[in-house]
Amino acid sequence: MRSLTKVSATRDGRGRTQESDDRIERAVRSPRAGWDVVLVWFMRLTALVWLAKAVANWAAILDVLPGAPPFASEASARQTVIVYFAIIDAMAAVGLWLTSAWGGVVWLLAATSALTLALLTPHLLPMSVPHLAGEASIVAAYFVLSWLSAREIR
Repeated sequence: MRSLTKVSATRDGRGRTQESDDRIERAVRSPRAGWDVVLVWFMRLTALVWLAKAVANWAAILDVLPGAPPFASEASARQTVIVYFAIIDAMAAVGLWLTSAWGGVVWLLAATSALTLALLTPHLLPMSVPHLAGEASIVAAYFVLSWLSAREIR
């Protein structure tokens, strides 16, 4: 999709046209390539994973997970954690899919709060060591890809 830029022509005292910024015309936008594309694909794939996590949390709330204890029988602190991640993981997934700045921020909040809760209070958010390492490596990969994308010459 091409972006719009303002360009206009005005006439000086001799009838010659001069460029100014009053008229909107289509400007050709350079195609995206390199680390920008890799970052967008990474964010979209991560969005799908976080959407699956949100759906799993909503399934726990609605008691449709087979073999899981009923949501009402969980401790209130655990219920709070499940509801928090059901909401924030869904918001993060939407923001990441849209590749917006707020999506990255909400996703980082969700990922770091999950890692912090899993490490400090494992009874509220039990996570295996490989799962912890996987989430931490996804966050690290996001930072590396963002850095590479920002350094890319345009």
